Amino acid sequence: MSRTEAPPLPEPLRVPVADSHTHLDMQDGTVEEGLARAAAVNVTTVVQVGCDVKGSHWAAETAAAHPSVHASVALHPNEAPRIVHGDPEGSSRQGAREPGGRAALDEALAEIDALAALGHVRAVGETGLDHFRTGPEGMTAQEESFRAHIEIAKRHGKALVIHDRDAHADVLRILADAGAPERTVFHCYSGDAEMARICAAAGYFMSFAGNVTFKNAQPLRDALSVAPAELVLVETDAPFLTPVPYRGRPNAPYLIPVTLRAMAEVRGVDEDTMAAAVYDNTARAFDF
Repeated sequence: MSRTEAPPLPEPLRVPVADSHTHLDMQDGTVEEGLARAAAVNVTTVVQVGCDVKGSHWAAETAAAHPSVHASVALHPNEAPRIVHGDPEGSSRQGAREPGGRAALDEALAEIDALAALGHVRAVGETGLDHFRTGPEGMTAQEESFRAHIEIAKRHGKALVIHDRDAHADVLRILADAGAPERTVFHCYSGDAEMARICAAAGYFMSFAGNVTFKNAQPLRDALSVAPAELVLVETDAPFLTPVPYRGRPNAPYLIPVTLRAMAEVRGVDEDTMAAAVYDNTARAFDF
């Protein structure tokens, strides 16, 4: 079996569910094809997430054209340092870039602010901190960008979608310091059970991706088991984090049932109950 071959469609869910975080612009095939495959297994709604100015415009345009798509717009935490300090290695899809300084970051944030005002844009994100890919020289730009996104989300009454990689304490600190929006989602939740209790106390949604099925992911499963039912979401983060048994092959929204069934098993509930709760939670989180 080729590692590049798309996994087969899983058995459809009986209850509709939503993919709270996907990147259709990074997946093979057309948007229409991706949405049709998802609908075939009862994944009826997706949140398309932008990671830079261009991708955020695309997310907004795609949501405007497709009722089952909702947009989230932002500069990814790793994008802010690239804007400020340049990206001579061309590590993002935009290729090599010269340093733009704080003025360029402010200009990009202004575009995100304008997009966040649109009705079909339901969230601001993914934003946050990434201590894995960005070193100390980029932390200031990351934090400034994160704080700006928090204010944008609050100004427009939109959900905030958090990217938190190896930065749990700092993300929680900044959210507490700046004042989190009313609806805050930890995308691809990566903390442990103790952090899940902190998030629950603050009312933060926790969205679990395919990595909850990985063999070495017991801390994630422990977190899922203690997270309040009303704060749990499911996502693909496609084309990344494909669930077992298809790990390493391309991910897409139609694989949500694989992850959701694994989540239901962890929580000791049937898949219909899990799907219904997740759909309701996603609708509340993203106000659709």
